[in-house]
Amino acid sequence: MDQVRSSASRIFNITSVEGRDDWDEKCDRTFGVVQNLINDLSEKEAHDALTSAVCKDAKTHEDVCVGLIYVILTDQQNAARSYRDLSFVSRDGLALVLSHLTQLVVERFPRLLDSVRSQLIWLIKELVRANVTGTDMLIWNLMRQIAGGDVAAKNIWLADTLMELLIDQRAWLDKFPFLIASVVYTYLRLIEDHISPTHAFIRQKEINFCVSLLREKFSDCMAIGRDLVRLLQHVARVPEFELLWRDILHNPKVLLPTFTGLSQLMQIRTSRRFLYLRLTPDMEKKIIFLTSSVRFGNQKRYQDWFQRQYLSTPESQSLRCDLIRFIVGVIHPSNEVLCSEIIPRWAVLGWLLTTCTHPVAAAHAKMALFYDWLFYDGERDNIMNIEPAILVMYHSMRPHPAITATLLDFLCRIIPNFYPPMANQVRLGILTSLRQILEKRVLPSLSPLMNNPKLDRELQLLIQESFPEFCRATQNSSPPTADGVKTEDFKELDGDSMIVSSNSESVLAPPSLIPASDTHLSDEPVFSEEEDQDDIPIATKIKMRGKMTANSVRTIPPQLLEISNTVAQLDGDVRVYVEMLISESDIEARCSAVENLVQSISQDPLGSDQSQMLVQCLHAIFLHDLNTTPLLTGHQINPEAMEESISRPLFVLLRSFAEMVDDDSKSRSPIAELLVELYKLQPKMGYFLLYFLRASKASESKFASYREVCQARDMEVAHCLLEDLKICADDDVNLLCYMAVDVFQKFPDESRNNSELLHLYVSNIDGSQLYQLVVQCLLGALVLFDRDPSVIELLGKSNRNSIYATKWFTLGALYGHVVINSI
Repeated sequence: MDQVRSSASRIFNITSVEGRDDWDEKCDRTFGVVQNLINDLSEKEAHDALTSAVCKDAKTHEDVCVGLIYVILTDQQNAARSYRDLSFVSRDGLALVLSHLTQLVVERFPRLLDSVRSQLIWLIKELVRANVTGTDMLIWNLMRQIAGGDVAAKNIWLADTLMELLIDQRAWLDKFPFLIASVVYTYLRLIEDHISPTHAFIRQKEINFCVSLLREKFSDCMAIGRDLVRLLQHVARVPEFELLWRDILHNPKVLLPTFTGLSQLMQIRTSRRFLYLRLTPDMEKKIIFLTSSVRFGNQKRYQDWFQRQYLSTPESQSLRCDLIRFIVGVIHPSNEVLCSEIIPRWAVLGWLLTTCTHPVAAAHAKMALFYDWLFYDGERDNIMNIEPAILVMYHSMRPHPAITATLLDFLCRIIPNFYPPMANQVRLGILTSLRQILEKRVLPSLSPLMNNPKLDRELQLLIQESFPEFCRATQNSSPPTADGVKTEDFKELDGDSMIVSSNSESVLAPPSLIPASDTHLSDEPVFSEEEDQDDIPIATKIKMRGKMTANSVRTIPPQLLEISNTVAQLDGDVRVYVEMLISESDIEARCSAVENLVQSISQDPLGSDQSQMLVQCLHAIFLHDLNTTPLLTGHQINPEAMEESISRPLFVLLRSFAEMVDDDSKSRSPIAELLVELYKLQPKMGYFLLYFLRASKASESKFASYREVCQARDMEVAHCLLEDLKICADDDVNLLCYMAVDVFQKFPDESRNNSELLHLYVSNIDGSQLYQLVVQCLLGALVLFDRDPSVIELLGKSNRNSIYATKWFTLGALYGHVVINSI
């Protein structure tokens, strides 16, 4: 009997072959710890015993907290008392409790017993009522467990119960903009699944809830971006949403005074965090495994298993859109994976499209695949979001020609039908996508798709009408392009390539590589196709020739002539971009060259010798720029001067790296190494990066770029800050004071109570600069130190009659008795 009891679980559904896992056994053990502490004690005595126990060490604190969680989840009668005990004895504001609950929700929720699920919802309600920090992310993770395309009773119960909780706690929900957007994204998507009359009641609640949030919190919901429009399209026939659509299209300012209409939403790329939301953690794990670990050709058994598990019911047709958006927007393979035998994304997407049998779901799936094309912008969007769709069409031409034909037909027809008044914008977005595809060498040419003789005649005519720029030329003359190259200069050779004549030079190019004025180079290179080092993209060459006119080319300064031999030894694209930096006088062209250089190095890292030569060249170029035009002439620190100061090639390099770190780009390592090497030749690079982050008003996440550079230098952040700010103090004390707010705000652990750093400021500033710091402290923007004994000790060592000590006491007095009592 004891053996049977020990093998049973009070928290998980366990089959006879599974056995109990570590988490389950830990719960049993910690429950025993709690029981031993409170057995046969009154409520007050039990509370005292628990409080005494958690003060012993961190392990006992964790055991008691987990044990009390276990009681709450498994014993409804004692749940309220256990929650009170948990609230009193927790020493970290219930952070440990939230950590364990999040782990339970993310990793083990599907296995929970029904009674435990009910108690979990009860516990979350209590955490919400107590306004416990971090509960919003626990609810976010729990929403992920509401599976799309699943109308099973347990799934409906979770969706309904969680919605009731959020409706009841609406005032609490309104405090969390990201959670509001996530709730709208989740329940808009679920309305589509709950179309059956048996689910009419919950569907109506979801409709009312979503409409209420959209109308009252539209500014928060706009953070979803273009996928909000996609989901609203799926429910557009619901009367309540019809009224909302009328306001979005014809009276947008009713929703938000700054909202200008549909175009504004479509230009916002949807964050990955929302795309994660509509896949359960288990689905996410399996899709990531499929796209990162399964060899191409061996995927069928994995796909069959996934289809049996998640895609076998009629309701699950809608889940394909969620999967497609996740694969397109979240799974961006590294170059190593792209070069390997791992199944490519386009093959997985092709499988999802071919197994979609419902016509409405099939139309939604195609829309999900092409959605980022419609308003694509090379500067804001990621080419990896448009790469899979073109490759699905390209690779399906022979084995599945119907797939290629239906996708091309959809792409052509979506232009006038997405929203007729915006047909020109949609067409521009698709054309920009196709040009990016060619510039990034996703495909060498679009001719096999656009001029495919196997397509039926009607579709061929439709393609020629929609995309004449990418079909074979049928006329002998046409107006000049935006770059000033007339199309008469294009001489057709064999239908697949042309001679482009410009500035008395000719280059061989596919007809689809003709540049256009709205073409932009992406900052996120991700493709691994091998290229000759001298094989520079034709569009880039033409763009460069167009810019390097007689007016923009400058006389090369003598200081830069010294590196001419080094420049000559650089290879391919890198050499072209460095030559532009040297010879161009137009600042925009030089900044563009740095952007292209960063892109080239990220996509194809340099060898050691080439990297060293590039560092020498860039150091000489940047040093000449700084000598010619100081960072801030006349020490003028104002918005105009700062904006102008960071609009130069050096800061384009720093901006590109900061954006890569912010986007968690896997291709940023070569740029980090480049900055470290530049650091060795130009020690000012550190404070230049800090200055750029301050002057550009960078988001907090971009300050991680400074930490990453410190890590690449194999140095502590505190040490780097001290070194860099000492150099800044030698150069310009005004800049030292200007950066103080960000230094002490964004690096609090390394800067506050740092006696060396504080000494650096106090020993360099004058009376007026001291006044500026005092004002910042009084405004709450600057916190130099807190009530720490080391501050008093430092003050005690100073000469109270010196000017140095006077500055110390002036700043210290702002923080109360710490300094006043020490004088």
